[in-house]
Amino acid sequence: MSYNVVVMFVIAALLMAGGVMLLLRIGAATTTERQVYAYRMIGIMLVSAGVVLAMSAGAMWSWSKGA
Repeated sequence: MSYNVVVMFVIAALLMAGGVMLLLRIGAATTTERQVYAYRMIGIMLVSAGVVLAMSAGAMWSWSKGA
């Protein structure tokens, strides 16, 4: 696995972790309506960006192996 692919997987994991953390904060008792909306929108975008980046990294890894 090349260095570029590892970096892509790490960044994808960080994006997904940040998104999941925001989505979990929605259930806090002190969260306002505006925060719920923002956390939901940003959280979903971060998780999707992480998933797409992880899929791209997997494709790049597969392509670099010659498969």
